[in-house]
This record gives sequence, C-alpha cells and structure tokens, in this order.
Amino acid sequence: MESIRKNLKLELMGIFLLNVFAFSVQQTTIPTINWVINETSYTRLCSTKKILTVNGLFPGPALRVHKGDRMTVNIENQGRYNVTVHWHGVKQPRNPWSDGPEYVTQCPIKPGANFSYDLIFSSEEGTIWWHAHSDWSRATVHGPIIVYPENGTSYPFSQPDDEFPIVLASWFKGDVMEIIQTALVGGGEPNKSDALTINGQPGDLYNCSKQGTYKIMFDYGKTYLLRLINSIMNEEMFFMIAQHNFTVVGTDGAYIKPLETDFIFIAPGQTMDVLIEANQSPSHYYMAARAYAGVVYDNTTTTAIIQYNGNYTPPSTPAFPNLLDYNDTDATTNFTRQLKALASKDHPIDVPKTVDVQMFVTISVNIVPCDTNSCVGPNGSKLATSLNNISFVYPEVDLLQAYYRKLEGIYETDFPNMPATVFNYTGEEFPDELLVPERATKVKVIEYNSTVEIVFQGTNLQQAAENHPMHLHGYSFYLIAKGYGNFDNATDPDLYNLVDPPEVNTVGVPKNGWAVIRFRADNPVLIVKNGTTEATSMLPPPNYLNPC
Repeated sequence: MESIRKNLKLELMGIFLLNVFAFSVQQTTIPTINWVINETSYTRLCSTKKILTVNGLFPGPALRVHKGDRMTVNIENQGRYNVTVHWHGVKQPRNPWSDGPEYVTQCPIKPGANFSYDLIFSSEEGTIWWHAHSDWSRATVHGPIIVYPENGTSYPFSQPDDEFPIVLASWFKGDVMEIIQTALVGGGEPNKSDALTINGQPGDLYNCSKQGTYKIMFDYGKTYLLRLINSIMNEEMFFMIAQHNFTVVGTDGAYIKPLETDFIFIAPGQTMDVLIEANQSPSHYYMAARAYAGVVYDNTTTTAIIQYNGNYTPPSTPAFPNLLDYNDTDATTNFTRQLKALASKDHPIDVPKTVDVQMFVTISVNIVPCDTNSCVGPNGSKLATSLNNISFVYPEVDLLQAYYRKLEGIYETDFPNMPATVFNYTGEEFPDELLVPERATKVKVIEYNSTVEIVFQGTNLQQAAENHPMHLHGYSFYLIAKGYGNFDNATDPDLYNLVDPPEVNTVGVPKNGWAVIRFRADNPVLIVKNGTTEATSMLPPPNYLNPC
C-alpha cells in the first residue's frame, strides 16, 4: 500500500513542516555542483527500460562534505515528470526553502526548469542520503550524502582503511510512475517490486543478473566502513555478510555506542555506519539483504560479493550468510533496543527532560469513496492513509510560501494533539466513523524552542497493520522508546530512555505497535514560529522559486 501511504512513508507531509534554527553560516566560499535529471536506459532482469536518474547514474552520485559545510546543488529537470529533491537528514537550519517535498516546502521543478538548492549542514556527521520527493521518482532518483568530521577533528573510532556506500533499493520492470498512478486511480495496492538491489544490481539469485553483481575487494587485515542506506520503497531489511561480524558506530548522521552484531536491521529511510574487519580466510563471501515484514512484500534476496585480494583458489560458490527469517520480530526488537547514543564529551546529546507539547498520533489505513464505486479497495472504495484520522490533501500552493506570504485558505492550523476517537488501536473491530477519514490540509503550529513529545501509534484499521517509517524534516530527534500493542500512558513511560537514546531522523513504528520521540522545536518541521531575533528567524526565500 505504499502508493496510498505516500503521506506517511518517510515523511509527515503537510502536518509537520517548517521554520527556524539559531545558526550562523561561517563558510565564505560556497561550492556549486550541477546535476541533470534525465531518463537513462538500464537493463535488469532481462528487461530494458528508461528510468529517471541524476547524471545517468543509479544509484545517483554521492555528495561528500565536511560537518558544517555549505554548498549549492543546481538541478536541471530534463525528464518527463515534475520532480523535487529532499536532503534526508540535512537539518537545513533556518532554510526550509531548500528542503524539497513538493507542495510542502516548494512547488515542483517542472520539465525543462531548474532549481538551485542551498544546502546548509550543521550538526550532522556520518551517512545520510538524498532522494526525489515527488510520487515514486525516488525509486531511482536517490544517492548517498557522506558527512566527514569537521576539518581538524576525527572519527570517535579508529580511522578505517577504506569505505563503501551500500545503497539498498527496489527495482520494478514497469515504469514506476505509471505503477503509482495506476494504484492511485484504482485505489488499491501498487505492484510489488520485481527485485531488490545492492548499489543498483539485483545479484546472483535473480535471472539474468549474475553478470552485473556488485563486488567489493577486501585486503586481509584491513578495516572497512560500510555506509548503509535503505532507499527501498517500503521494506524494512535484514543485512548480513557471510562469516563476518559488524560494529555499528552510527545511524542517521549521528554516532552511537559501538554495537557488535552479526546482522543489521534497517528501516526505509534509515542509514547506518558499519565497521567490518576483513579477518576471514581469503575467499569470496556473499553480502545479502532481504525484507523483514509481518506480511511479505518483496520476499526475494539481493546479493553482492565480498572478494578478498590474494592468491587462492576461488570457491565454486561464495559462502552464504544464514539470513534471519522474514518474521523474526525478536531479532528486530533486540537490535533496535541496543542502539544507544554515543553521548560523549565531543558528541553530546541534549534529551528534553520536560515536555511543553505532547502529541499522540495514530497511523491508519482507511478508505475513501470512489466516484464510480468500482475501485479495487474494500466495497469498491479507494484505500487512503491518515494521521489522527485526517488524510492529507495536497494544496495548490506549497505550504511554505502560503505560510511565509500569509496566504489565506491554503491550510488549517488545527491538526489535533490527539485522535478525536479513542479506541482499541490494535484490535479487530473499530468504530464506523474511523473507516472514512477527514480529508484536509492541516498543520500543527508550535512556539519556537518548545520541547515536543510525539507518540506514534500504529493501528490495525482495515487489518492493514505494518511498519511505518516516520521522518521529520529538519530534525534529528531522540527515539526514547518503542513497543507493541497499544501505548499505555500509565506504564510505558517507565520504559523511556532519557539518558542515551539514539539521535535519529527516521523511526520505524512497529506493526501494531508504537514509538515515542522527543525533540526541541528550533528548526523547520512543524510550523515553528520565528524566535525573537534575526538569528532565530527563517531566512528569506531565494530570488527564484518554481511556480506551482
């Protein structure tokens, strides 16, 4: 149901938005790079098609910067579709104009047009990523952002000998834009992907794919940094390398206490920095990833190969990892609970201990009427998604311009702190009024510097419970707890970690479960009002903004 959930997956679009961060830019020379979005022919799985790419690359080019840098990326759209680009995990202090989601912080870049994104890096350090933020174009328009330590500083771990971005993605034989449009018109679920990929290649286990399998060369005794990005459309993923263990040292552009593990669990939109020692007998070893899901979507396995340098007889088949079962919930829970912020002198955290604004947000799959009563959803309806039973409606003008220019009638400011109806969120039966959500363009307004707690509660409405990756633009937030069933306000706060919770920008809300986050509203996300000084107020818009 990814198409129907476009208002939920990875973003809280329209409901959580905009505004300020006390931050001054010191960099005097701002480099500019130029990207062209165009259609490029790619052959995968015995089938050739044109896909939307940046500079002809899938995955797209990596941005490499240092902590605190500033740069301009000018994007020319030579494709057939409107497009925008979001810099996922870049906080963009005081600068929501370059954040990217269409009809939220900008109008789309139309075919033949261009737009210059002003990227302001602040506290991010590690691996994050960029992706298109319009319909399903992000299936192929995405790539890594690598933020190295500030000049004169170093990693909080030993310098690796080399590094490799590892981008997990989805591959569809059909045109992804046509797939999403068919699903939206028909009101049902889109076709699932035909393959998963590692750095653009499905790997040995798919037909017509072995020749292009991605390979990494290791030298025995060296340590490598894998920069893992889950850009897959929907699935949470297990990731392993045969006979090798990992040390996870970062997630979502922030460092964590080193976590020793033999597998990685990563949600859509998440990134992880992972150290691996080349300490096994020189040979060939499979790197493999497959989905974790209560209901299997793409249940295939994508592979790449680790190949040691040296003189030895290669095996007839590389060693294969003992992948976890697709429904191993205990493994996912244990892995997530072990993620703790580094919280060191050089990399401190500041978890809000008190809360000014408390929100409880339900995440549901609903239905909306179909004009012809012949759509493919339940009883001829269309599937839709909602937050607190409100399904987001795209405005005619992007919300940021409407807010900045005080345009009336574009959105309402009464998004509720609680759902209107309290019910058994993970049960089997539900009140009738929950089936069809309110359709509106609503936002939440927050005073500058407020501390915010949000409980995200997944529901079983339509018996369609699944994981929900949630991402707030402009922030890393603290994931202080998560669990299964209905959140209990009397007992579950006892589980809160307010000492060293991981600082992330994306959280996977478990199927029929909940997650709690906290952050300080000092930057673009919810409509955060300006502070009292110029340094705590939103920057003015650039000279050129694309028209809607």
